[in-house]
Amino acid sequence: MGYLAPRVNRSLFAGLVLVSGLALAQAPDSRFSAGGYYRISARPDFQGGNGRLGFWNLYGRLMNEGTYAALEMKLDLLQAPPGTTDIWASLHARIEGGTVSTADPLNGFLSSFRLSQLYARAGNILAPNIVWQLGTQQFFFGDLGLYDFRPAQLFDDTIGLSGRYITEHVDVLLTVGDSGFANRGAQYVPILTAGGAVRVHVNDHFEFGGGGQIGLEPFIAGNRFSSYITPNVRYEDFARREVLRRFLEENPGRFDQFQPPQQAGALNTSWRAVGYVGFGGFGPLRWNNFFARYQRLHPQNFYSDTFMGQNVTVYTADLTRDRYGLQLGDEAQFNLIQDRLDLAVAGLFGTDRDFADTIVASEMNRQYMSVVARFQLYLTSVVHVLLEGSLAQERSLNGNLFRGSFDSIFRSSQGLPDTRGLEFGDQNLRNTLQLKTGLVLNPTGRGIYNRPSIRLLYGFQYSTMHAAFGNAFAERIDQFNVFSPSTTIAWHHLFSLESEGWF
Repeated sequence: MGYLAPRVNRSLFAGLVLVSGLALAQAPDSRFSAGGYYRISARPDFQGGNGRLGFWNLYGRLMNEGTYAALEMKLDLLQAPPGTTDIWASLHARIEGGTVSTADPLNGFLSSFRLSQLYARAGNILAPNIVWQLGTQQFFFGDLGLYDFRPAQLFDDTIGLSGRYITEHVDVLLTVGDSGFANRGAQYVPILTAGGAVRVHVNDHFEFGGGGQIGLEPFIAGNRFSSYITPNVRYEDFARREVLRRFLEENPGRFDQFQPPQQAGALNTSWRAVGYVGFGGFGPLRWNNFFARYQRLHPQNFYSDTFMGQNVTVYTADLTRDRYGLQLGDEAQFNLIQDRLDLAVAGLFGTDRDFADTIVASEMNRQYMSVVARFQLYLTSVVHVLLEGSLAQERSLNGNLFRGSFDSIFRSSQGLPDTRGLEFGDQNLRNTLQLKTGLVLNPTGRGIYNRPSIRLLYGFQYSTMHAAFGNAFAERIDQFNVFSPSTTIAWHHLFSLESEGWF
């Protein structure tokens, strides 16, 4: 197709303003649409837990997620007849949050919801087959449905402008914007972000893609939120929040000589690279998605350090710039017996590293892997039987992070608790097994991901960590805890009546 007539060959901003004004005068009644998602459950927990089977979705999203609701709205500002290259424009907004009255501790308060996406889209301005987007810029290649993860995701932290070239076989995205508010919040500094993605749809059986983004933080002299460092800080003192204490021990009575902040020696940067391969339509294999992500996190800013009534600000850009994450995920969907039995199986591997930290046992230095399999047996088109199992292992790379029993405090650090914070438990591995089963009612028919679903489920978890679920037990490593179970809790059982759906 050729370029549009000169009358529309103008700036994108002017085009958006123009089509918005036209829409107010000529928009048809059907220009507004909305859709969304909900998840709600009743899970009384008689073991001191919070109604979730385990700690997080590494064991599969089923029974490890709580209440959630989302509403996505679209307003057509200017509509184009199908099959034409006329200008079109639309406005999109998404509101979401994780609470419903009486179903969770937040009790449905709207303060727990947020406007997570707001953007305008316009097509066929400047050239055909190009979609412009101004506002939030979230982009992802697909989902690991059993985990509810999106490893191959870009620009979820970016506000800006993108152009997307879309054809039957090739999809190209280029984005520029700012990620400062997402990364720093009230301590905002601009983080200039740019990148893109490409998806190639070879045929109905195979497609692939990849992309990346980079964020650069310019130094702004005099801006207290900019990339400063406090020189000569040892990592252990930073980890313990004892920088001022150590300085005063080494320099008694010299609080006024605590070193002022200096400009960071290197530019604060962060980046992310993602990849995707999808294939299917072979025999019982419906589709397989493989995702990969490798990223460098953006350095942190500062914290307040207090000792003996004195207070200083410790700037940490140099101490937090070596944090990386790798995540690989795959999910395959099979039709094992036509109209009778489906299977979805997924695997996940990840590692998080903070190379500056070689002493603290934490989730910033860990490795994890898991596999989840879900069978769905169709008794009728509406009544189904679900069976899901998962195996997972989490490894702390900097020593002990997990407690093997309620009294494991007496078997770590030579029988004494590490009250100063470099170690939490007595083991560096957490192995977890989960199994869930029950009845599913799917009014829309067969399919593991068909919605809405009404489920009555029973699930259990076995973990090598004591009380490996959100709970109300005392977690302080202290032999004088008043609230302490008298036996180790390795098993966790839950019944769940829940509903989930898209609309």
